[in-house]
Amino acid sequence: MSSIQTYTQATPEAGLKRALGMSRPDIIHEMNESGLKGRGGAGFPVGGKWNFAASAKSEKKYIICNADEGEPGTFKDRVVLQEHADLVFEGMTIAAKAVGSREGILFLRGEYTDLREHLEDTLQRRREQKLLGDNIQGSGVDFDIRVFIGAGAYICGEETALIECLEGNRGEPRNRPPYPVNTGFNGHPSVVNNVESLASAACIMGRGADWWKTMGTAKSTGMKLFSISGDCARPGVYEFDLGVTVADILKEVGGEGAKAVQVGGASGRCIPPSEYARSIAYEDIPTGGGSLIVFGQQRDMLDVLENFMDFFGDESCGQCTPCRVGNLKLLEGVKLLRAGKCSMSYLKELCALGETMQIASKCGLGQSSPNAFLSVVAHFRDEIMGRTYSQA
Repeated sequence: MSSIQTYTQATPEAGLKRALGMSRPDIIHEMNESGLKGRGGAGFPVGGKWNFAASAKSEKKYIICNADEGEPGTFKDRVVLQEHADLVFEGMTIAAKAVGSREGILFLRGEYTDLREHLEDTLQRRREQKLLGDNIQGSGVDFDIRVFIGAGAYICGEETALIECLEGNRGEPRNRPPYPVNTGFNGHPSVVNNVESLASAACIMGRGADWWKTMGTAKSTGMKLFSISGDCARPGVYEFDLGVTVADILKEVGGEGAKAVQVGGASGRCIPPSEYARSIAYEDIPTGGGSLIVFGQQRDMLDVLENFMDFFGDESCGQCTPCRVGNLKLLEGVKLLRAGKCSMSYLKELCALGETMQIASKCGLGQSSPNAFLSVVAHFRDEIMGRTYSQA
């Protein structure tokens, strides 16, 4: 099931036509006024990122679309690329005008290779329509886009690891600073936005920042796409205004009575029923990549937790000790809990380890990997400790 009204109702190329007639500062101002924050997880203001790259001095600048959608439970970007690829490429072209870029790259998840032909066909059609290439629509703007296929590594969802992969290196996060907006692909300023961010940027340029702010909240403007899966009657991709409650989403997808909801994918937070009245917004429960996994009453939360921690143990790039070792220690802890051999005192040590990982891991993915463990322990302690032999 897919319900993306905002993109479906967008007037084709309205945003691009408007942007081509505007100055670069005016485009960035419009994005800043909209309050659009990155829809990939970190939530960095899109206009701010474009402004940093526009201010950087370099002969080359790059617009990179992060389509490496590897977070478990997340699949909305795939649907956008299938159904609204033109809108994504339009957003990339608007970004190129704003920052002064001539080259764009769509970094496509290795598991999404079946989309490549569709994307290449869309790009070729846009070139024929003079929406890409030299002197786009007679504006003097030169910009083209190519598709790069990733190797299927979860870590490449992190923007600097993605850039390392583009350069032919092993996908590992870089030390920051410098940031990609100053020193990115091949050492040049690079804007990395995800699929949904770029499609939304095109809509904003087409209808204006004030229109975008009619949706969402004051601090979390606009709509958001959600990948909803698990124990619900109507899984799929949904569009909601930011500020929607967990309870309202569950009602819409037929997930009432759920034991728990994992918000933000495997690296997100596990929300118990007592918190279903809370809002999905940057000022309350962060959206992450927009994934909601619904767990019914029959689910064993240790099964859930072991699945997540096993994933992170496999997918850690291994570059920093907190993530490389910490995720394996947390997985060992889950197995001890299952065997009834984890004392309360050791569980507290594991939680302290998770909190250290949140601070000391090198990149955002490592910092968020213990979230599921900490939230399940916090909200379902009675269930997971019921199998222990000691409460010492």
